[in-house]
Amino acid sequence: MSSVIDTFIAPPCEAPIEILYQDDALLVINKPSGLLSLSGKNPQNWDSVHYRLVQQFAGCTLVHRLDFGTSGLMLVGLNKTITAALSQQFSQRSVDKTYHALLCGYLPENSGIIDAPIAKDPAHFPLMRIDATVGKPAQSHFEVEQRSLYPLGSGVTIPVTRVKLSPLTGRTHQLRIHCQFLGYPIVGCDLYGGRLDSEGESHPRLMLHASSLSFHHPLTGDLMRIYSPLPF
Repeated sequence: MSSVIDTFIAPPCEAPIEILYQDDALLVINKPSGLLSLSGKNPQNWDSVHYRLVQQFAGCTLVHRLDFGTSGLMLVGLNKTITAALSQQFSQRSVDKTYHALLCGYLPENSGIIDAPIAKDPAHFPLMRIDATVGKPAQSHFEVEQRSLYPLGSGVTIPVTRVKLSPLTGRTHQLRIHCQFLGYPIVGCDLYGGRLDSEGESHPRLMLHASSLSFHHPLTGDLMRIYSPLPF
């Protein structure tokens, strides 16, 4: 079987990583949009969250990842024991994650749950697809916060819906493909239909942000709630 080659080359990201919380066990950081979580196999894709952090925090490990275009909160363990404990919370679904997004158009429903199984799309790497036959179960809760007009520049505006999204499962590209499944893709999503300016080009960034994260500290057991302001 021939292997699929990823030809993506990440453009330079000048935006810094912001450390929102730090102790001897872990970090919570704010990832900028346009930065890889992990360095890619292509040597040109060396810059990443992990590459930058390991220069200062030797032995640190990402507990989870965010897509290249997604900004917001990420949890980082500073040693293997802490990372394993935090990873267990993710696997047990005891970590509460909230995202915010701008969707193309006015979503008519005010809230609901998207229940659509997700599978890899081997013919269109790196895309995923909705597949009721072989897809893994995937559910996302959405709640509309605002419907408004968003400026694209040059006096052009588009209708958008700002939503709060809570993934109940953790599939690759879950929120992006679930919003497309609703018929209202995320603004700036080049993979799942978010190109919507007057020239047919993508918005400069994916309008998806990991805005809150709740977990139990692996050493103290305390419930940690970290928030990141929306950049859009």
